[in-house]
This record gives sequence, structure tokens and C-alpha cells, in this order.
Amino acid sequence: MTQGVDLLDARIIALFTEQPTIGVLGASRALGVARGTVQARLERLQSRGVIASLAPTIDPGALGYPVTAFCSLQIRQTAGQSPVVAHLSSIPEVIEAYTITGAFDLFVIVVARNNSDLQRVIDAIVEHDHIERASTQIALSTHIESRTLPLVQASALPTHD
Repeated sequence: MTQGVDLLDARIIALFTEQPTIGVLGASRALGVARGTVQARLERLQSRGVIASLAPTIDPGALGYPVTAFCSLQIRQTAGQSPVVAHLSSIPEVIEAYTITGAFDLFVIVVARNNSDLQRVIDAIVEHDHIERASTQIALSTHIESRTLPLVQASALPTHD
């Protein structure tokens, strides 16, 4: 299997990104290809993991969580990351967590209702015994939203169909 996508895959992904409710039939009409082709391509993209989910994209700010912060965590190395990750998973405001290199071990993205609520979230995070140190930065504004469509377009391979 190739790592990229071909031009038709990229067009399908772009269309569903821009019009998530279009449906397979609408996509086939818009792209000028058979419905079965769109359905098969979507299934293949999902099975390859290119499309991770067809779930809606949620805006935490619209849910009442307009504050975003980035927490770098240094953890005690004796038990590994699993206990800390399990702890972080129990906190709804933790929306992403990554193992990182450098002085810290985990990078966590959190949301909060306001700065006071952010303090509550940070307190909940650092209460775990294996977290030795935390450093938090608050996002003041977003210049580029989470996006993957430019990456899809850049990786598109010419099709031979």
C-alpha cells in the first residue's frame, strides 16, 4: 500500500471536509464519478487509517470551554506513562496528550471555562503522584486551526485510473 493518496482520494477528502453532510450520492454527483467508486474509496481510506473518523468536529469554545492551554508534564520514570495517561484520560478537559522528547515527558492540551477553571483543571492534572513538574501556557489566539486538508493535497499522488 502507498502512504499517500491519489488525486481522486484527495478530491473526495476535500469534498467531505468542506461539505461533511454531502453524503456518498451527493459526492458522486459533485465529483462526476460512480456512487460505488466514492463508497469504495471512502471504505479504503478508513481501513488504511487515512480517514480516522466521520464524527463531527467539536469546537470546545462553543461548548463553553473557550480557554485552551498547553501543559508540559515531567513524570516520575519508575512506573512509566500508563498510570499518568489513565489519570489524564479521566479528566474531560484534557483533549489531547502526547509523549514528547526533551525536558518534559508528556504534552497535554486542555480546555477550560475561564482562567479560574483552568486552575482547577491544572490542579486535577498535577494531583497524580507520578507527576513531578508541570509547565502551562495559555493560548491567547489561534492563527491556524487544526487542519489536515493541505497535507492531503500535498501528499496526493497522480492517479492512473
